Amino acid sequence: MNSLPRTVEFDVDEEETFVPALGDTHSTRAKMILKAHPEIRGLIGRNPWTAAIMALYVSTQLGLAAAFGWAGLSWWWLALIVAYGFGAFLNHALYVVIHDATHNLIFRSRFANRLVLLAADLPSVLPGGMGFRSCHLAHHSHLGEMERDTDIPSEWEARLVGHSAWRKALWFLFFPVFQLLRVTRVRGVVPADGWAVANYAANAAVALGLAYAFGWNAVVYLFASFWFALSLHPLGARWVQEHFTGDEQHDTANYYGPLNGIALNIGYHNEHHDFPSIPWNKLPEVTRIAPEFYLTLPSHRSWTKLLLTFILDPKHSLWTRTVRPEPASAG
Repeated sequence: MNSLPRTVEFDVDEEETFVPALGDTHSTRAKMILKAHPEIRGLIGRNPWTAAIMALYVSTQLGLAAAFGWAGLSWWWLALIVAYGFGAFLNHALYVVIHDATHNLIFRSRFANRLVLLAADLPSVLPGGMGFRSCHLAHHSHLGEMERDTDIPSEWEARLVGHSAWRKALWFLFFPVFQLLRVTRVRGVVPADGWAVANYAANAAVALGLAYAFGWNAVVYLFASFWFALSLHPLGARWVQEHFTGDEQHDTANYYGPLNGIALNIGYHNEHHDFPSIPWNKLPEVTRIAPEFYLTLPSHRSWTKLLLTFILDPKHSLWTRTVRPEPASAG
């Protein structure tokens, strides 16, 4: 119970290939845990209070955007500072709301969950909620498969970044661009339905409405909050924390640090992949009930330390991402 999670240690060979993952560790572990701790089934459910958190964070972001817009573009520098130190954290939490809405973990109704998803995406300026929904469901069902999982860097991406500190820093800085480019590699994940249209229309209406009513600095603040939450920021370390383990035995790593509070426990990533029907607020309970299954897995205590280590240590690269071969029936 009192043992601490071990820290991830990367060990990458010189062949510059992604790390092959061995087996489906999540489904296997989930079955073992349910056999040992059947009470975990009681954690499966929904958390409608997530919608209230969403409403608070969205209104805060839009309110701050209006204030910066009213102040004018001469205050762009303050908008960037506040976006990096505060807005990024709210936007990141809203992505977790989008994540739980994707898994229908807020309300019973899929329609209601999609409405929450659209609302949570409003401060992002660039609409990505419905696209994330499609990509993330494929990420779960095809974890580690190059042609299905957009979480995996493309090979050209890994070669371009290499082991250079400045190129890894630029990769983090422009991570949203790289993520978007991966979609062109993965088939069947770009939504083209009424919900996607609503996502684009709603975000455009909010951004243009704020710019018209208060000024363009409102959009500067929202766009900066969106960008920082996904890029060269302690929160951006999550993109390498989750599946860049460099360990064929473990394709997922956790974050057990203090930022889980505002990040709505997104660091409990093994727990989530093992039990995707358990909402964010109950994931720590999974660890508490079954510590023997989780506290020996790869984990991190600091996103900031991970970010700096990944960038500055030349042995770390995008090649530490674990992958699985395509199923024989794929295609």
